[in-house]
Amino acid sequence: MIAPSDLAHCREAIRTGSLSFHAASKLLPAKVRDPALALYAFCRLADDEVDEGNEKGRAVLDLQERLDLAYAGTPRNAPEDRAFAAIIEEFDMPRALPEALLEGLAWDAVERRYDTLSGVRDYSARVASAVGAMMCVLMRVRDADALARACDLGVAMQLTNIARDVGEDARAGRIYLPLEWMDDAGLTVDDFFADPQADPQVRRMVRRLLAEAQRLYIRSEAGIGVLPREARVGIFAARYIYAAIGTSVRRNAHDSITQRARTTKATKLALIGKSTVRAAGTLVLPKSPVIYAQPLDEVRFLVDAAAHPENGNRPRAAALLDVLAQLQQGDSGIAAE
Repeated sequence: MIAPSDLAHCREAIRTGSLSFHAASKLLPAKVRDPALALYAFCRLADDEVDEGNEKGRAVLDLQERLDLAYAGTPRNAPEDRAFAAIIEEFDMPRALPEALLEGLAWDAVERRYDTLSGVRDYSARVASAVGAMMCVLMRVRDADALARACDLGVAMQLTNIARDVGEDARAGRIYLPLEWMDDAGLTVDDFFADPQADPQVRRMVRRLLAEAQRLYIRSEAGIGVLPREARVGIFAARYIYAAIGTSVRRNAHDSITQRARTTKATKLALIGKSTVRAAGTLVLPKSPVIYAQPLDEVRFLVDAAAHPENGNRPRAAALLDVLAQLQQGDSGIAAE
């Protein structure tokens, strides 16, 4: 499937670029771990190009072209692209899933802000839950209830990221906190960017994000028990290692302005042990009724695309076309200058 040299490149990219995912991936069976590393390397490459580049719009348009080529079976001559094209062919990866990620990155490129928590969940669905749904596809899981819980986990992880990075984002001129929360706290975005402070109002917003993340972490666990047995330890580990970032933020009194939350190697090892115990429990305990909870409204399109591949390979959604057109106009303006 994936060429060994391409897989080795992807593995190295994850080893140096995403310590938490790399630690959890070691616990996955090889038949899931290898394509997961390739998938995550492509997604990480996409995120880094948009997040770190000077021309974010152009980076998104470049990623659009790379996706088009991969789905045409003629990927760009790069290890991540070749590996991703192999995944598309082997697993019948619905195009709507990576395109949801592309849309989230496009939102970053146009510096979209979100008025409500639902808007933040919309964003999280695209940049994180889409990856969770793709991971299910790699495990040959197309059950809608399991997919919904995987999407819960993705949103929880992204909310944790946002809570951890409030200060870092503010200093870079980005904000993912709901704007209505800022208004309720009597804060303006411009003033916050000019002088980000870990005042009680900001700490309260961080606490609210983590509370929502924790609710979804707990709900996501019901889905892990219906994944392939050999994959459960790795997914539990991803859940606990990421949640531990939130625990570290709480330990810092919800100050993610002057401090950056981290987890130690010892903590990761302890959580892997906990994950092993929890995964063993799924083999003997009855299925949790939480598995049947309705998906978040913001992730329903992902669940439908992954559960029904025939729905996931439709032409691009109008919303994505609109934001890509907006980026194309900006890119044309840059070229004309």
